[in-house]
Amino acid sequence: MFVKCVGLIAPGLTHVLKYYATMPAALALPRILRIGGGAVRETGRVLELCGLRSPLIVTDPFLMKQGLADRLQLAGFDGRRIFSETVPDPTVASVIAGLNFLKAGTHDCVIGLGGGSSIDTAKAIAALAVHGGQMRDYKAPYQLDKMGLPTIAIPTTAGTGSEATRFTIITDEETGEKMLCIGLAYLPLAALVDFELTLTKPMRLTADTGIDSFTHALEAFVSRRANPFSDTFALAAMKAIWNNLSVVCSHPDDRPAREAMMLAATQAGIAFSNSSVALVHGMSRPIGAWFHVPHGMSNAMLLPAVTQYSVKAAPARYAECARIIGIVPKDTPDYTAAEALVRGLHELNRTLCVPTPKSYGIDESAWTGSIPVMAQQALASGSPQNNPRVPDASEIELLYKKIWN
Repeated sequence: MFVKCVGLIAPGLTHVLKYYATMPAALALPRILRIGGGAVRETGRVLELCGLRSPLIVTDPFLMKQGLADRLQLAGFDGRRIFSETVPDPTVASVIAGLNFLKAGTHDCVIGLGGGSSIDTAKAIAALAVHGGQMRDYKAPYQLDKMGLPTIAIPTTAGTGSEATRFTIITDEETGEKMLCIGLAYLPLAALVDFELTLTKPMRLTADTGIDSFTHALEAFVSRRANPFSDTFALAAMKAIWNNLSVVCSHPDDRPAREAMMLAATQAGIAFSNSSVALVHGMSRPIGAWFHVPHGMSNAMLLPAVTQYSVKAAPARYAECARIIGIVPKDTPDYTAAEALVRGLHELNRTLCVPTPKSYGIDESAWTGSIPVMAQQALASGSPQNNPRVPDASEIELLYKKIWN
């Protein structure tokens, strides 16, 4: 049940009606955060603070070849071993391979080093190492709050926010479903957020992960689970991403902009982990599972259309997003500001060359034929129920058809 209330949650928001749950918000954060250039070099110190000695490092083949694990400066730690076979959009099989690798040694924690796929894989390995079973046993709405092995997250992209969330996403190859798994078991004990790790990332990856972060922040703010704590992080993240995303795409060596994007990605992760994502993410996961579109890109494909669909259910919330990112003056009426936000999101996609499903190269008959099952999988994730305007399956199907071209 929700109540309508007016209150100050951040400077400049006194004029906005907020809808907050009547129950206290359940908040959770990593116990230790290290944020800033060079943070990765404090990995050993963080392990010592936590009383940990034998980490399993989970990363991907590319970062393994780059020797990034050596920058963690873990010489002298017992049993330091590296599992480097993570895959994009991690699968049950890749998690099981990592779990078997962990069991072949002696480990008291797991370090996820890389993008969201490496960190999500590390979270899943750490949970199954303690609780057993299969990943599908733990998919939403099941909530696993009993801790697994301690996880330390070191992101190398400014995107997923996985270093600060109580979620992991694992694909079930048998069903083609991207499973959302929820609970404190997946919340890292510590996160080391070092923007210097993003300086060499290519434009397409920078753009996709940046829009992913923006979507996290926007959906956290408009979610039915929004609260004063998550709002503060969501608004700060939206403003920073909007001001810096185009800069880092065109000038990848701009250190202040890279630093701002990395901090904003973590802030957006904190926001949606303590609020929720909504319809964009619910619809995005099936696109990734069925057509292997990068997660941030599929979010971008959906964001303008889903925002336009949702605006009338929470115009004041969407209007505040437009005001905080600076595309309208602060005194702009709600509906005018919300409409400007939709136009701004379309323009952002054009600027960053975000493709449609058609221009990405997806076969039209395959897309059309998959729409009913994608709609059902989107609903089953639970994320659409957090949207300001809650859709049924037929409305989700129409949105999938709308974004085709």
